[in-house]
Amino acid sequence: MPRQTDYTAGEAARALGISLDTLRRWDREGRVRTRRDKANHRLVPAAEIERLRGTADPPVLSARNHFRGVVQDVQVDGLLARIEIEVTEPARVVAIITRESAEELDLKPGASAAAVVKATSVMVER
Repeated sequence: MPRQTDYTAGEAARALGISLDTLRRWDREGRVRTRRDKANHRLVPAAEIERLRGTADPPVLSARNHFRGVVQDVQVDGLLARIEIEVTEPARVVAIITRESAEELDLKPGASAAAVVKATSVMVER
């Protein structure tokens, strides 16, 4: 899936983990480069978000199912912490299933489908 080239101001703010007001202020101060669409709305290039996040070169991992996002909630209870991350970039999920299941679901390129990720194996990186 091709990487998104421009983000709306709201999407960019979420991707950077800042408020929309902060993004607007950074734009006025020249700290973030934006452009305007035909309706005069701010658009932020993906490269600019990567520059600000310092993630121009993604980490090299063997994991296929990798979702970048912004932490929305942290709940700590004893030895455990529940972390909620809002996915901010387009993602692709890869699954290995049986031939029988693929045939029963009639899976073909272009068909609509959903993926369910088993949460017991989710790792968090920063």
